[in-house]
Amino acid sequence: MSEAAIYRGMDKATLDAAYNNSKGVTNSSELLADFDQRSAALRAAYPQHLDLRFGPAERNRVDYFPADKPGPLMVFIHGGYWQMRAKETFSFLAAGPLAHGFHVAMIGYTLAPEQTLSGIVDEVRLGIRWLREHVSELGGDTQQMILSGWSAGGHLTAMCLDEPGIVAGVAISGLFDLEPIRLSYVNDKLRLSDAEVVSMSPAKQALSAKPLLITYGTGELSGLQDQSTLFAKLRKGLPGNLLPIEGANHFTILDQLADPQGAITQALVTLNRSTA
Repeated sequence: MSEAAIYRGMDKATLDAAYNNSKGVTNSSELLADFDQRSAALRAAYPQHLDLRFGPAERNRVDYFPADKPGPLMVFIHGGYWQMRAKETFSFLAAGPLAHGFHVAMIGYTLAPEQTLSGIVDEVRLGIRWLREHVSELGGDTQQMILSGWSAGGHLTAMCLDEPGIVAGVAISGLFDLEPIRLSYVNDKLRLSDAEVVSMSPAKQALSAKPLLITYGTGELSGLQDQSTLFAKLRKGLPGNLLPIEGANHFTILDQLADPQGAITQALVTLNRSTA
């Protein structure tokens, strides 16, 4: 006998598969190793402002990659279902924005289960506020910050879009309704309560009127694609748009930000022009 349906006609095994990116992308470990290698090279080229502390927790640190002259600031939040990964793996993404005169800051945060999701949101907000107060001396325009993030970082982008100084957001393969997350294997470490599903879901909260680009890969798992398309429908009439990246999976989509000519980088440039 099959398991009972627990979410939109899916049993738990089906729901788990709809969100398991590591299994869904068979070469994910090789892709992540490539990210690490490319990131190490970029960090070696920009070693001056790494691990700047913004809060009391060990991972409350920012890596700051300055452009050649003063300019807008892209703030990036890494993913990993709020329980894996680190900012260092994603340094390579700065290459695309840097080529267009953006300064880039990458925020670290404490992972679950050591920290709750609401606590993670608070840490990211603290990091944004620290940047706003401290990095103008490094050339970043703290009144022209575009917040971005991938996967769990896309969720954190939507949650923190209302911070002062943030003029727009770019949510890459984000998670906006946490109900399927609570019902899946992801919640084993995240430990979301019913109340947190409401308070921590961008789709269940008042929507920010700031421009938000929502982007996903058409080669991603069904759960991830649904998260982006459904949230974009909720935001209909608000500034921003939905950008599907043809054929990209949950990991290869990031090349569209790392590449100066990538679709996400180009959308970032357009967002900056429209909000400057």
